[in-house]
Formats: sequence, structure tokens, C-alpha cells
Amino acid sequence: MVLPRISFPRLAVLAAVVFLSLGVVQLVGSLLLYQAIDRQTLRADHARRIAELIVVSDRIHALHPDLAAPIMTTGHLKAEFAPAPAVSVTTDSDTLERIAGQVIEWEPSLAARQLHLATSDAHGGKRDLVGSIRLADGKWLNFRSRDITSMWPIALRASVLMLCTALACIAIGLVALRLLTNPLRRLTQAADAIGHGQRVEIRESGPEDLRDLAHSMNMMQERIARLLEDQARSFEAISHDLRTPLSRQQIATDLIEDREIADIMQSSIDEMEGLLASLQGYLRAQHLSSEPEPVDLDQLAAAAIAPYEDRARLTPAGGATVETFPEPLSLAVGALVENAIRFGGRADLTVRHEDRGWIIEVEDAGPGIPPGHFEDVLTPFFRLDEARTRDTPGFGLGIPTAHRLMMRFGGQLSFATSPCGGLIARIRVPVA
Repeated sequence: MVLPRISFPRLAVLAAVVFLSLGVVQLVGSLLLYQAIDRQTLRADHARRIAELIVVSDRIHALHPDLAAPIMTTGHLKAEFAPAPAVSVTTDSDTLERIAGQVIEWEPSLAARQLHLATSDAHGGKRDLVGSIRLADGKWLNFRSRDITSMWPIALRASVLMLCTALACIAIGLVALRLLTNPLRRLTQAADAIGHGQRVEIRESGPEDLRDLAHSMNMMQERIARLLEDQARSFEAISHDLRTPLSRQQIATDLIEDREIADIMQSSIDEMEGLLASLQGYLRAQHLSSEPEPVDLDQLAAAAIAPYEDRARLTPAGGATVETFPEPLSLAVGALVENAIRFGGRADLTVRHEDRGWIIEVEDAGPGIPPGHFEDVLTPFFRLDEARTRDTPGFGLGIPTAHRLMMRFGGQLSFATSPCGGLIARIRVPVA
């Protein structure tokens, strides 16, 4: 029986969350930084415009008074000459004081001039920088520098650039992470397959630690394979050696005239033969190989109950053809049917489809198994004293054999209690 798997976020997902979090933090920090830089840059830009305007206008006005205003007016700056200032006093503002100071830094010769600055509402909710400065000839230069409140021209461009850079770095990081974790992902899949008794050749690639781990897992598989082979060879040798004295006992039994003693001897011989056959089937389930092919589940179930005639009954599904492993599935179903008939007297098979795939149910009318022992019956040679005494035939290998086959080939064996108190064994059919 396969226990439910607890799901945790994958390493790549966790790393992606970390990358995204770092990218967001970097982006927010960059926005704040560039916004602060933009304010300083904007003030310096307005101060530079005003300083250039005053110096150039003063010279042009001295040569051509009528042409000075049209020449100095641009899309960002409007200039007018008048006998009185449009702004009579500087507004009390830290920003305007800084701009005035920067104007003097740009053109120290303007330090002796009267410079008044203020802000004025403009179209679209913006505010313009307006001001007046006294020229050398006594007239006043009134000017308007547009949109002093625009704090985003540089920040917006920098933010877009930073966002694109962050997304590119995240994409590159995720691709690199996927490449780096590919060996780890293969090792995880291989470990799961090995845990189900499959043989997997693991490619030894990636970082040195993962290569060493892959090599160790390959060596472990070889040791396990050799152990199973030695186990199979040992059993074959023991089986061969046991069958020789069993054959002699069979001959001796035929010569015994007392039928009661002969029947006891024959029963012991049959029990030994059955034990050897059951053990052989269990060991075979551990190294059996099979290729997937289309299988009609109704026909497979009918073949499993055919030897038992009226002691077994099938409820077919109709059209239940699946790409699966025929021999392991047939052996597993046969072992469960034999177990149901041996301990319950009859077996009722049902082939049906669920959301997770095709199911083959084997139900018996026996004493059943307490739910607390559903895991225990997967252990070879396990017996329930209250249901299966030593006088009851069987060796406790039918269910473990079916479980081993399903686990190795990707199926699942589970149990439930039938309404009549018997055992229901469910096989989820493995799909290639």
C-alpha cells in the first residue's frame, strides 16, 4: 500500500520566489533612489536654464532689445522684458532657495542682481517656476520655466530600464537554476523508482557532489541487484535440493499400505510443494521484467478467475483497454483471487474506472482483516491468528507478492472492508 505523499514546494519554485522578491526589493529601492536623484537633477536643470537665460538675455537685450524676448523663448522657457518685476519677492520655499543658490553657482556674476522666484499654477495640475531678475540697464527680465513639479522624466526611464534588467536577471537565474537542479531532479525520480524496486541507470553529471551521489546510487543498485540474484540462486539451489527428498518421499508414500499414514505424508509433501511455489512466485516478483502493451482488463480478470469456475464471479466494465504491463498485473490479480478463495470461499471481481484510472477490485466473503493490520499483511509470511490459523492453508505470500508487483510497475494496492465483513483488495492498474 502506498502512503499519501506530503507535497512541498519544489526547489525551483522557492528559488523563483526568492529571485522575484529580490527583484522587487531592488526595483523599489531603485525607484526611490532615482526619484531622489531626479529631484536634484530637476532643480539643477531649472537653475541652469535661468542662469543661461539671464546671461544671454542681458547681452542680446543690450544689442537688440526688440529681438531678445523672441530669441530667448523656447518650449521650456518663456522670456519677457518689462520695466517692473512680475515677481516682486521670493516665495519662502526651500526648493526655490536651493534653485536660487544653484543659479549663483552656475553664474557667480549674478550674485549682485535682484532675483525673485516663485511658483505658479499651470495647465494639467502642474506648477511652473516663475521669476524676475533686474538687468544691467535697469529693466526686469520676467521668465517662466515650465513644470517644476515633474519629478519622473529620469526616474521613469531608469525604472523601466531597471525593470527590464531585473526581469532578464530573473529569467537567466531561473534557467541557470533549472540546469543546475536537473541532476538533482533526476536523482529524486531515480530514488523513487529504486524505492519501488525498479532498476534505473542514473547519469553521473552535474556538480561534483551530485555526481558522487549518482555514482553511489548506481553502486547501491548494483549491490541490491547482486543480492537479489544471490537470493534467487540460493533459493533455486535449496529448491532443487528439497525436491530430491520430496520425490523420494512421494515414492515412499505410494508404497505405504496404511492409507491414513499415506494421506498424512502426501499432505506434508503437497504443503512443501506449495510453499516452494509461493516463495518462488514472491522472489520472481522482485526481479520480473515486462514491456507495456494494450491489455483488455475484462479479459485479464476473466482469465484470472477461470480456474475457479463457480467460486469466482466477474463484473466487467466493457471497453477497458489500457496500455499496461500484462504479466505483472495478471500475476497480482491471480494472487489476490487465490487469496480470496482460500480464505473467503469465493471471489467477486469488479473492473471499473475512477478519476485516477482503472481499478480492479477483488472482494471475498471471509472473516476480513482489521484496518489496523492493512499494513501488516504486506509483510511476507504474516498471519492473523484469529482469521488464519496454522491449520488454514496458505503461507502469507499472496498479498505481499501482489503488492511487490504493483509497487515495482507503478500501480497501487489498497484495502477496505466490505459490507459483509470480508476484505476488498483494490488494484489501481499501472499505466505505461
